[in-house]
Amino acid sequence: MPPHVDTVASDPVQPDRTSVVVIGGGIIGVCTAYFLAAKGVPVTLCEKGEIAAEQSSRNWGWCRKMGRDSREIPLSIEALRLWHDMNRTIGAETGFRRSGIVYLCKTRDDLEKRESWLDLVGRAHQLDSKLITRDQAARILPGLAGSWAGALFTPSDGRAEPGLAASAIAAAARRLGAKILTQCAVRGIETEGGEVSGVVTEHGPIACDAVVLAGGVWSSLFCGNLGLRLPQLKVLSAVMRTAPLPGGPETSVSGTGFGLRKRLDGGYTVANWSNNICDIVPDSFRYGPDFRPLLKLHSDSIRVRIGKQFLTEWRTPRSWALDAETPFEQTRILDPKPHEAILHKAQDAVSAAFPVFHDMVVAESWGGAIDATPDAIPVISGVDTIPGFFIATGFSGHGFGISPGAGRLMAELVMGETPVVDPYPFRYSRFTDGSRPQPSPLA
Repeated sequence: MPPHVDTVASDPVQPDRTSVVVIGGGIIGVCTAYFLAAKGVPVTLCEKGEIAAEQSSRNWGWCRKMGRDSREIPLSIEALRLWHDMNRTIGAETGFRRSGIVYLCKTRDDLEKRESWLDLVGRAHQLDSKLITRDQAARILPGLAGSWAGALFTPSDGRAEPGLAASAIAAAARRLGAKILTQCAVRGIETEGGEVSGVVTEHGPIACDAVVLAGGVWSSLFCGNLGLRLPQLKVLSAVMRTAPLPGGPETSVSGTGFGLRKRLDGGYTVANWSNNICDIVPDSFRYGPDFRPLLKLHSDSIRVRIGKQFLTEWRTPRSWALDAETPFEQTRILDPKPHEAILHKAQDAVSAAFPVFHDMVVAESWGGAIDATPDAIPVISGVDTIPGFFIATGFSGHGFGISPGAGRLMAELVMGETPVVDPYPFRYSRFTDGSRPQPSPLA
């Protein structure tokens, strides 16, 4: 069962013209639309299904700087600054609370890895992350049980509600003048003189000056129809939420085999920190060499399997005419089933660390598809070969937490303004210019 998401009604009429079309109504797309609308830019967001119905409502809800790739740190700092004021800025509840995050370390080797990140990344960016002892962790996390070598703690990190945030930001964008169209798949873009001149939706054309593709796991397929190679694979996660559970920690925490976040309703979002699935699909062969370093680095936490998803994607068209139905209309909402064995392991692990969870009641569970890139950092970039076309995708499980910063950066790039952070690490051309992007061993 998919998690609950606050509904955002569609505008009844598709405009003939706008300045910017944003493709995708996940958290990245709505943040981009919000920051464009805040600048007074006419913007129309087109979502093939419903706002935040895919990974943007299915993630953990963590908003963190801790443990990030050094290339993402400036963006995550800006995102946390924006999250802190988000409820007041948009006049609505996103669920954001500055509650802190703890990474519990079971072994000395685990702790040394966290210490290396702190020395090489955290302190270099003057973050408030710090190593703490097991006893100090127990004071932050009442009820903590078991033997732990120590932990890494960042007090200023936070949490928000995925079922509320994207919808609230989309509604705020609409109040600023943005058009929000749901059940409205974009089939492709149109160009004049090699530059973007519009899009074609399933309901007809929209003329525009720029297009932002924020399509999550669908982005590579969309780009392929434009003749662009975007290496991207899906990683499947499994998440559950509990009924209200008194006595659990206020601070978000991960440990061996589990991660958790307290929810506004008094329950918890719980998942398995180190168990995700990567299905072997045709794209696994297209992009296999690109992803080999990432899969090797995370061989202990990503399970590779082959099943019916291979045939599903084998049968999916990779090119189409703009006057024909597309894969985006055939699958309005991607709703993978959660892997129950992974959730059972998470339940056992969290109950061992916090005995109060022995009494947890699982209210619902769901699966999600994470859009991953070979270096596990996003693309937030223009595309040099198609002026006016921009991509914001491949957030590799980090998108919810850094979405306000990413949306602001994307809006600035579209408008040709001085960017809030250096966009160079997020350039699309790193996959086409021979850079051979690599994941960070510390993140």
